[in-house]
Amino acid sequence: MQSSHSRRFIVPKRLQGAARSWLEEADRPPRTTRLASSVVLVRDSAEGTETWLAYRPGNSPLGVVAFPGGSVQNADHDTFDWFGPSVGQWAEMLGVEEFSIARAHVVGAIRELFEETGVLLAGSDATTVVEGTGTAEWTRAREAVANEEISFADLMAKRGLGLRTDLLRPLVHWVSPDFAHRRFDTRYFAATLPVGQTPMLLPSRGVWGEWVLPARLLADRETPAFGDHVGEDDTKGLALAELLVPASEIILEKIAKAKGCIAYLNLKRSTHTYQAQLEQEDGKLWLRVEAPTVAPATAALTAVPRPTVSGTDNPS
Repeated sequence: MQSSHSRRFIVPKRLQGAARSWLEEADRPPRTTRLASSVVLVRDSAEGTETWLAYRPGNSPLGVVAFPGGSVQNADHDTFDWFGPSVGQWAEMLGVEEFSIARAHVVGAIRELFEETGVLLAGSDATTVVEGTGTAEWTRAREAVANEEISFADLMAKRGLGLRTDLLRPLVHWVSPDFAHRRFDTRYFAATLPVGQTPMLLPSRGVWGEWVLPARLLADRETPAFGDHVGEDDTKGLALAELLVPASEIILEKIAKAKGCIAYLNLKRSTHTYQAQLEQEDGKLWLRVEAPTVAPATAALTAVPRPTVSGTDNPS
């Protein structure tokens, strides 16, 4: 049987005004959440398993620094060629009753990863993965999708590509605290970096993004080392907990303990929802989160296939 334990996280300074206002107006209903998807991209290095983090300007519900992700869009309900688990299987893995919502989360995850990093989990069939997505042509395609000049579905159809949903693994479910002014209902996924692809920031929107070693970030979590490294006005001088949502911090802890990215993707997992509850103690604000400690054996996933490289490297 799955067990859990309670953890407390600080309320970042940028959110304390909203949190205190919430406590003063206890009868106010929370704002509606928006569906969102986020992808934890991992790769192996000589020092351990690394992941890609990026700066998010503005008051993002995913954190000041976060994994690639964002809101699910109406276009994520469009028709795509689909390789991997069925929509019904994804709904079961995500613990979602409505197939259309599960499908939109999966599509949104692949689209957001492509927009923000250029990493594309797609191929011409169930055994291939596109490569060479760092070219100028692919960058223009990313900009077009991000600016809604072309739909992601039309781009994939034009290139003769289908979504390799089998390269995603479900992680956790994070719901923004009730007091937040912007709230996401976020499904986190994980994927290993495909052969022949390299994450790159979107020129028109990216500010900072790079591979990080979670073990190193966590070792310095109480210091401003990482925030100073990112170097933005709203990151400098801040400890890790000021920059991340609790779900991201917990995910980093799991990656740091993993023995390689394939082992991390194949960990036994169950559907778990993290929703932080606001608490006040001696005038200090905390977010209390129930975190699972043991996943049931039935949550095991099949091994992640090592993708072969497709010759589909020209987006034009």
